[in-house]
Amino acid sequence: MVSYKPLWKTMEEKGVTTYTLIKTYSVQSKTVYNLKHNKHITTATLERLCEILNCTPNDILEFLQEKE
Repeated sequence: MVSYKPLWKTMEEKGVTTYTLIKTYSVQSKTVYNLKHNKHITTATLERLCEILNCTPNDILEFLQEKE
């Protein structure tokens, strides 16, 4: 399972809000919704977020083992 928990910490450290993503960087609100709910995003979106935040994918997402 993918978690975007690191994204929120990275955004806070960089002073970027979800409003900034939507208004300044034209990230779709549906994408922000997907991030908040740990849903699918494209690799293009991941790349764009890395560019916006000047970070690596590890600063945006983490893989969690699913409990059986």
